Amino acid sequence: MSQTSWEDRMQVSDWALKSSGATIDRQRTSKSYEWEDNWLCGVCWFLSAANPPDTILQPDVSPGHCWPFQGSRGQVVIRLPAQIRPTAVTVQHILKASGTISSAPRDFTVSGVDAEGEEETLLGTFMYDEEKEAIQTFPLKNELPRAFQYIKLLIQSNWGNPEYTCIYRVQVHGKRANQN
Repeated sequence: MSQTSWEDRMQVSDWALKSSGATIDRQRTSKSYEWEDNWLCGVCWFLSAANPPDTILQPDVSPGHCWPFQGSRGQVVIRLPAQIRPTAVTVQHILKASGTISSAPRDFTVSGVDAEGEEETLLGTFMYDEEKEAIQTFPLKNELPRAFQYIKLLIQSNWGNPEYTCIYRVQVHGKRANQN
């Protein structure tokens, strides 16, 4: 299962939502792409200033409202508002019909990370398919031995853009860990 219906998504919690308290761990997140480094991109109306990484924690996914990072490989570490046993991750980009999506993530991994960033648990390796729907949900390894407050998304490649990769939205689904 790589995608879910709209009804299914509406019933799943999104723990990576800024309005719910999720934040970006900027120390462990790739640097944003600087549009002024590329004069051609700088003149584009929707690329006039780089959006910050926390753009991916908000529901606005209109064209150009993404977080760009330099090159085709980078990472973002999301601090969730609580300890979560993650079950799935949703990645969203604009539809291919909206224009070129060569900056969309392609191959990526998802890991749970401890607070210090020293221990990572691989939760899955995936491919965002540019030919499918803009919103794609990826089930993580089941029956995790522990919960995480930090989730790392490591982008290993994009769909061909050598300058930058854009992430529009990331959602983390799962259940809050028992608080005993």
